[in-house]
Amino acid sequence: MNYKIKNIAITGGEGRFANVLKNNLFKENIYFPNKKQLNILKLNSIENYIVKNKINCLIHAAAISRPMSLHDKYISKSIDANIIGTCNVVKICEKLGIKLVYFSTGYVYEGVKGNYKEDDPIKPINNYAWSKLGGECAVMMYKNSLILRLIMCERPFIHKKAFTDVITNFMFHDEFAKILPKLLNQNGIINVGGKKQSVYNFAKKNNKNVKKIKGKNFFPLKIWMNLTKLKKLIKN
Repeated sequence: MNYKIKNIAITGGEGRFANVLKNNLFKENIYFPNKKQLNILKLNSIENYIVKNKINCLIHAAAISRPMSLHDKYISKSIDANIIGTCNVVKICEKLGIKLVYFSTGYVYEGVKGNYKEDDPIKPINNYAWSKLGGECAVMMYKNSLILRLIMCERPFIHKKAFTDVITNFMFHDEFAKILPKLLNQNGIINVGGKKQSVYNFAKKNNKNVKKIKGKNFFPLKIWMNLTKLKKLIKN
């Protein structure tokens, strides 16, 4: 590993991305607490786990993501998990003085022009993105933190249809896992994703049976982010 951080815990230790980390890159000094061990809705639970295991970097991946409709139907649940839970994590990381890495989303950008840089204005495209931005607001108040605006999904591409007209930066979980160690010592905000292409072109390389569908009635068409900052960090 090429970073100075010794003991890392990842919230949502039983989630999709956590399982990718377990099976790919991370082997030693990485902790994957389940909800009973580290409950982001309980301050004492967060603090006790961090202190007990001498954690000095918390990767906050616990969140409700899909289905996107859940964030419209169950607003309270979305707020609790993605906003209040993140606020709790920030409070404890600040109290203990440890590094915080927060997984946000590229969907905080408006999606109407593309090529979004980290300092561009933001306008979340749906309630899920609003909930992740709510978490960002708390994280930004704590300087020893890193926000990763991600556009990623698990392998293989699970959906039966993919948008031909929505341009984005999708990457697979395992691809992100390989570059994550190079980012842990950074602070601020970093856009993280893959090659600029349509969702369909991304999906068909991994799922030959995926069907075409137009996305203009469902999604902004130009979600893709500028990855200049990410590429420089990976190269260095």
